[in-house]
Amino acid sequence: MNGRPNIVLVHGAWADGSCWSGVIARLQADGYQVTAPQFPLTSTADDVARLRQVLNLQDGPTIVAGHSYGGQIMTALGTDAPNVAGLVYIAAFGLDQGESLGALLSQGPTPPALAHLFTDKQGFIWQQPDEFVQHFAADVDPVRAKVLHAVQQPTAGSTFSTAMGVPAWRSLPSWYLIAGQDEAIPPDAQRMFASRMGAVTSEVSASHLAMVSHPDEAAQLIKTAAETRIPMPAGRASR
Repeated sequence: MNGRPNIVLVHGAWADGSCWSGVIARLQADGYQVTAPQFPLTSTADDVARLRQVLNLQDGPTIVAGHSYGGQIMTALGTDAPNVAGLVYIAAFGLDQGESLGALLSQGPTPPALAHLFTDKQGFIWQQPDEFVQHFAADVDPVRAKVLHAVQQPTAGSTFSTAMGVPAWRSLPSWYLIAGQDEAIPPDAQRMFASRMGAVTSEVSASHLAMVSHPDEAAQLIKTAAETRIPMPAGRASR
């Protein structure tokens, strides 16, 4: 430990850990130990198990930040989240007990970024390339967006029907970055998540991939959470 909490970054559906690359570089430049593992996306239980595996490797207090479905993964830690000092949601689902992604998304029109998903024979859901570039990653350079689409991991359909247990945000302080131009999770839904969890909230005019198009703002919110939970030693404040 260098006096700073560790940072664990949780990617969402149709992504891998590389989506955090800009945020990772900024956090590492400020001396943070960062881990952005790959999640199997085979079930919420499997994904939570991977997160616990990574948390067990941390050597002290840890801030967990999740994007999109990654919010469901970290929320599902529930009341058993040793060493977790805070949660940072980046355009992420912050479900409450008994809620599921599918039920929540069915309450309104299908968001443009989710309108043309397709399911393979094994029951895994994929993003179409045009919809990914035009809606999922709408404010990301198209060349970069195509690369992100190429490395997507398909997501098990079962993750949409899994009901949330007691959410971790009920017992842990939370921060939330709202993506104001999100075409996957409606911004009003994000504002609702942030409000009911009592999160410290900021908003950026970004597509769903806010941590890709606005890595400065995403990294800053994570650093704010880290410095709030574990104040920096004198003379070692974050740049």
